[in-house]
Amino acid sequence: MTTAHAPDGVTGSRTLTVRYTGGGARRGPVTMGQANMIRCILRDEPDTINIHDVWPVPDGTGMDRALDALAALAVRHEALRTTFPHGPGAAAPAEQVVAPDGSFTVTVLDHDALPEDPDAYAEAVARAARDTRFRLDLDFPLRLRILARAGRPVRVALAASHAVTDGSALGVLRDEWLALLRGEPLPPVTALTPLDLAAEEHSPAGRRKSAASLAHWERILRTGPQAMFAEDGAAGTETDTPGLTLRSARGARALAAAARRTGALPGTVLLTAWCVLTAHRAGQSVCVAAVPTSNRFLPKLARSVSTLSQDALLDLDVRAPSFDALLAKAWGAAMNAYRHSRFDALDLWELIGRVTTERGSQFARDAVFNDISALPATLAAAAAPDGDAPELELVWGAGQTLPTRLLTFVYETEPVLRFATWADPALFPRGAAEELATGLVRLLEAVAESDVPLGAAGPLTELTGVRPVARGPEWVRVDGCWVSPAAVAEALAGALGGRPVEVLVEDGAGGPDGRGLTAYIGADERTWPEDEVTPDAAHAALMAVLPGRPGVLAPHRYVFVEGPPRQPAAAQRILREGTGRGRDAT
Repeated sequence: MTTAHAPDGVTGSRTLTVRYTGGGARRGPVTMGQANMIRCILRDEPDTINIHDVWPVPDGTGMDRALDALAALAVRHEALRTTFPHGPGAAAPAEQVVAPDGSFTVTVLDHDALPEDPDAYAEAVARAARDTRFRLDLDFPLRLRILARAGRPVRVALAASHAVTDGSALGVLRDEWLALLRGEPLPPVTALTPLDLAAEEHSPAGRRKSAASLAHWERILRTGPQAMFAEDGAAGTETDTPGLTLRSARGARALAAAARRTGALPGTVLLTAWCVLTAHRAGQSVCVAAVPTSNRFLPKLARSVSTLSQDALLDLDVRAPSFDALLAKAWGAAMNAYRHSRFDALDLWELIGRVTTERGSQFARDAVFNDISALPATLAAAAAPDGDAPELELVWGAGQTLPTRLLTFVYETEPVLRFATWADPALFPRGAAEELATGLVRLLEAVAESDVPLGAAGPLTELTGVRPVARGPEWVRVDGCWVSPAAVAEALAGALGGRPVEVLVEDGAGGPDGRGLTAYIGADERTWPEDEVTPDAAHAALMAVLPGRPGVLAPHRYVFVEGPPRQPAAAQRILREGTGRGRDAT
């Protein structure tokens, strides 16, 4: 035991070493989910990729009992005894090793009296613990802080490595921690361990599933909108976004009534309503959204302590005569996305790079819906106090930097509907973000009463208060995407060092439906032999600046013309033209 510096308000701080033994030793390849998260861990800052949670401690629990319960969890779950050795020349670990025994440390922060809001305090301690990077080859994957009052544990605030846990896994651990402290026996572990899952994924059947998942992604990448929020103001690849939490007993009652009226599962009703409202606001006919929690829809994975966090990519065509008609096909679309949510992350990113280069698009994961309401409880600090069920309450929280424009986490659906939304403030000022959140409740209330007409003549704006984005006449739909030809010309001109560029929408330009973008680029024939700017080089230069420009789609054809491009550009002498995709250059 060692003594550490005590933070403000803490009367004593000590670090305890807890030893455990009794597990089995194993080793094998990493899972697809682990490989995906390890890639992020090696790339991202620790405070953005590490996760955290707060666990309550029942009254009367002694310190020894709390430490023994933590040790029992380590013996019970292979993930907590896992490290990822890799040599200095390896880009990323490809193997995991499970140790039969070991030790971990727990920092005890003792107080004479805890702050007035102990959950908020514990949340802050847990979040601060995320700031330090986990050593994949060495560290125990939980960074544990026990908050104590006069020597008695009151809360556990922890950060966790995303390489071995996700939010649902922390929920499983939290449930089992409480059961152990209550003296309840735990049932045998029947969920797949990470190594069991890796063996399944590397089997011939697992490889076929991964290939099918990639095919599902490729279809959407080639045909769906490249971004849900392609509009004025949408810029950059990350946004500093405040969080908005809605808690509503009204919403819970409406969701339950809508599920009864339609005969659909509440989760499907909620997902469909969110997709309808998101597509309505974005002015899109298809809602493309990442749905990260889908991987646990199989019983053998539901309570697995491992990281299964991979995106299911949902594409729901919202063109339907009514909400009920859309709901009838939403379940199939969701299950199709869920079935195709296990894949090799490196293969997926190779696919994304290849397909987007060929299409001239940029995949934007800008709409995310994460419903964890049916999974083991997590994020205790976000829970409502017992008996507190407001009819409708909105609370703004701290902001964070996110690579999305609309992220919704659903925490519970009864007895209150509780979800948090992070909406890009450049697109959703506070009033608009609040309208989006309350509009979802209003839509559920309408669906609970009767079927709701959809389509251009539908009453969504009047029902919900959410208005579609107003795009000016310079915006056009090309290849399933909203595009600003002026923005394409500006981006291409900048990528080519200031060359004059004009971009037109033309029939026969090479788009999937024969209608596409043509870029006319001014050139000088006298310098042409020395000029290395070709259609392929122009396309590569534009693709390099495409991230963060959701209204820019690469032209389907690049045409270099003599002199500055001007109307009618096609009448000018053409010096060189091509698709820029390594074919048809002339």
